[in-house]
Amino acid sequence: MCHESVKKLELKLQLIGAALRSIADEMGAVLIRSAFSANIKERRDCSTALFDASGRMIAQAEHIPVHLGAMPDAVAAVREQDPAPDDVFILNDPFTGGTHLPDITLVTCTPVGFAVTRAHHADVGAREPGSLPADSRRLDEEGVVIPPTRLDDAVLDALVARMRNPDERRGDLRAQLAAHALAGRRLEELCERRGTQRVEDASDELYRYSERIVRAAIAELPDGRFEATDLLEPPGGGELEITAAVTIAGDELEIDFERTAPQHDSNLNCPLAVTRSACYFVVRCLTSPDVPASGGAFAPVHVQAPEGCLVNARPPVAVAAGNVETSSRIVDVVFAAFGHAVDVPAQGQGTMNNLTLGNDRFTYYETVGGGQGACPDADGPSGVHVAMSNTLSTPTEALELAYPVRVERHALRLASGGSGRRRGGDGVVRELRVLEPCRLSLVGERRRQAPQGAHGGEPGRPGRDFLNGSELPAKVTRDLLDGDVVRVETPGGGGFGRVRNGH
Repeated sequence: MCHESVKKLELKLQLIGAALRSIADEMGAVLIRSAFSANIKERRDCSTALFDASGRMIAQAEHIPVHLGAMPDAVAAVREQDPAPDDVFILNDPFTGGTHLPDITLVTCTPVGFAVTRAHHADVGAREPGSLPADSRRLDEEGVVIPPTRLDDAVLDALVARMRNPDERRGDLRAQLAAHALAGRRLEELCERRGTQRVEDASDELYRYSERIVRAAIAELPDGRFEATDLLEPPGGGELEITAAVTIAGDELEIDFERTAPQHDSNLNCPLAVTRSACYFVVRCLTSPDVPASGGAFAPVHVQAPEGCLVNARPPVAVAAGNVETSSRIVDVVFAAFGHAVDVPAQGQGTMNNLTLGNDRFTYYETVGGGQGACPDADGPSGVHVAMSNTLSTPTEALELAYPVRVERHALRLASGGSGRRRGGDGVVRELRVLEPCRLSLVGERRRQAPQGAHGGEPGRPGRDFLNGSELPAKVTRDLLDGDVVRVETPGGGGFGRVRNGH
């Protein structure tokens, strides 16, 4: 093939690749703009992606890392059900392709594979409003468990009837369906313009291109085995160890959690799909963060964890906090292991600071941003959602319009970031007054263990939570009365580098 022909082929591949990525992005825009709940339409706690016919992720919107790395398991679970072209499958079971129960996934067939949406629903029928109870021990205490199921109107009605605010749940699910309808139309148009075979060939090349780029980046890292341990803060006190051993060999690497604590009698457990997501996120940050996001970028990464350990839990244990909190700690410990080989940033807040409010009339869920760790050439950003979360903060106007809640204060927690040659980012103070009786659930981490600095930088300040001025445990559920005030002070990020000569 002549040079000019090769260039034309490469251009066509680039055009098709850009079209696939734009379809994934447009799916996300449709979902966000059509959603009913503030958690999706304001915080954008949702993700969208396209897969090929063999179940490989080809294109994804830049949404929630903990969602996206686990989506291949959902597609694999649906493929086992022999889906037909017009089928829509719904699932949230963490042990058959999900993450935790509030994250509901839809999978549909497309002309060249599968379209997937995943969205965090504000309630899925748990015994506590918001479906993120602080003290759950079994999966069935956290809401309606949905194995891969063909979705039709009767199934949808039956599911939302078991959840609080069924009209809002139905509206959010129909927003997901609208995103899938959009994906089907756009892919049909793309196949008509470019040809189905050419789209399939381009999808394969996109996957292989990402793999080549990441393999080349891994090959530049020093070979060896590097290990680190970090701690979770379970309810009732004590500590749970997560140990990660990273082995780099040529253009592949393995991340092994063999010495991690067994699964626990709390909801800090997480399925292996969530653990993989956290590992993939770290590898992407340290290798080629700008490479087109596809499953090929993860192909050189192998994640191992013993069955029944904290990061490869087995049913029927609870997992609600595993998806949001343990995943954050996995990121910290894997970064720390890589830190023996390459420079990595200081630790960020390492928690999502999950806050749920609700009763039989309303349910509200949010995560609260905090400080990010500093890096060698920059201070850490303040008041951001970091690591496995990539959401926005709920605007005060939207929150107060939709729910019986008043925002008393939303500000930076000044001087909470660790000092150093580069300073860690500051956390956030979030203070909410409820205007009718409801239930509160708080699930956070880094309340006893501070985010650590790097290369001599100081740690950030741990987080704190209060109810009417009295400090609360990191994981707690309480009854609230009209006028009660909940205050969340999120952790600051660690500093980077030792301060010299007062500078």
